[in-house]
Amino acid sequence: MKHLISCMKTYQKEAILAPLFKLLEAALELVVPLVVAAIIDNGIGAGDKSYIVKACLLLVAFGGVGLAFSLTAQYFSARAAVGVSASLRGKLFSKIQSFSYAQIDGMGTSTFITRMTSDVNQVQTGVNMTLRLLLRSPFIVFGAMAMAFFVDARAALVFVGVIPLLAAVVFAVMGATMPLYKRVQERLDGVFLSTRENLAGVRVIRAFRRDDEEREEFSRRNGALSHAQKKVGKIAALTNPLTYVVLNLAAILLVYVGAIRVDAGVLEQGQVVALYGYLSQILVELVKLANLIVTITRAVTSQKRIGKILDEESEPSTLLSGGEREEGAFLRFENVTFSYGAGAPALDGVSFCVKEGETVGVIGGTGAGKSTLVNLIPRFYTATEGRVLFDGTDVRKIPAEALREEVAVVPQKAVLFKGSIRENLLWGNANCTDDDLNRAISIAQAEDIVAAKGGLDAEVAQEGKNLSGGQRQRLTIARALVRKPRVLILDDSSSALDYATDAKLREALKNTGSTLFLVSQRTASIRHADQILVLDDGELVGVGKHEELLKNCETYAEIHRSQFGEDV
Repeated sequence: MKHLISCMKTYQKEAILAPLFKLLEAALELVVPLVVAAIIDNGIGAGDKSYIVKACLLLVAFGGVGLAFSLTAQYFSARAAVGVSASLRGKLFSKIQSFSYAQIDGMGTSTFITRMTSDVNQVQTGVNMTLRLLLRSPFIVFGAMAMAFFVDARAALVFVGVIPLLAAVVFAVMGATMPLYKRVQERLDGVFLSTRENLAGVRVIRAFRRDDEEREEFSRRNGALSHAQKKVGKIAALTNPLTYVVLNLAAILLVYVGAIRVDAGVLEQGQVVALYGYLSQILVELVKLANLIVTITRAVTSQKRIGKILDEESEPSTLLSGGEREEGAFLRFENVTFSYGAGAPALDGVSFCVKEGETVGVIGGTGAGKSTLVNLIPRFYTATEGRVLFDGTDVRKIPAEALREEVAVVPQKAVLFKGSIRENLLWGNANCTDDDLNRAISIAQAEDIVAAKGGLDAEVAQEGKNLSGGQRQRLTIARALVRKPRVLILDDSSSALDYATDAKLREALKNTGSTLFLVSQRTASIRHADQILVLDDGELVGVGKHEELLKNCETYAEIHRSQFGEDV
């Protein structure tokens, strides 16, 4: 709740004015039954037409002023609700951006999407309805009861018996539905996950003709959501009928008591109508209050789910104090072990050294730990055991921003964003010149792409859909080169290039001055590296040059033979 209150502080004025104008509207509404009673008793009863006209004009005036108050209150409440939801979304987005790879992997993308959309929308609706009705409805309920006592204390005793009974109904429904709404939101996470997976993998699904199976899976998850919604809806739906039954029985009792009091000459007919009017007001407002409580219940559940994300610790800038430099190699792994969870280590006891400016090849079978190894250098993940030293300092002691400023990573999946080629390349360095961009494009062998698309200002579609896989890879390499990093990591990011372009790219990369990590499945792509790291099932089984490894490392020799069929 603290996050919601924090967002509300910006909208204190709206949070005060919205309920204030609603209370002014409610005050006018409480006077209306008295005016109606006066019309019946003093106007119709006495046959005074001018009195009736004046009283009706007064009612019209009340309606106009009340409408103005209501619209003003709606404006302020909507302004506050939209502003608060925007602030919450901004906080959520900033918090998600601050999470480590491990946190994002653990929570899941669908969870974040649900929080940013459905949960925030529920909170927005809750804030809007709360500002409009939370004070107004109780004010009308107790105000109507007070006005009923002003009209006739004995008849008003009916109100005293009805209100606690109605409150019991409302709170019983609220208590039953609160945990169920949490379950609904959890089921919604599953639907979002299924939808996201299908949209992201639609080509694979079509290629393997898994459409029917995916429809069944989505139907199962959607059915679970529907079942949960129906269950909570059935309970929530009891609110209106139960309150109407209680209030209609109260209305019968009130008319009966009122008739006796009229016969006794204690009450006028108009006063009985006024009492019934106040009872009707209580009916309407209690129904609104019941619906408001349901809305608040949903909003509170959603707010708690949002709060869990916002209360998560962000990735710390540094993990250890100090930062003292040690003499030695530019980059060093010391007995590094890393596990993603409770399973077997993805890396186990890896140690090696790299000099600045060297080219390092990383090769191994699928799942050998290649991507994990290079992701430890910029501290996207943190070693479970051992140390990773960058320029003589443990990466856990280097601020994440400073470390990642020195390292550029081109991931396996080439990711481009909607905009121009220039805008995508400037992610590497927002202050670079066109000459810098063109140099990076030339090294990445992407000049033909830029020329064919019409220059640096050519449009790139969302996720680079208007580019081929190889084109996307070359532009992402150019984006990394724009930064002029001390360490450049190409994580199997030239897999879609033909051999000739790959060879030109590797030759051009030698002149960048960066320490280069080439992760590849091809021995041809790394055979000229200063040293090659061979991984097998998370273990470093070979370190050396191409010729040495062919003789001394069976895993490397087997990979090479599978690609070239040479006797080694």
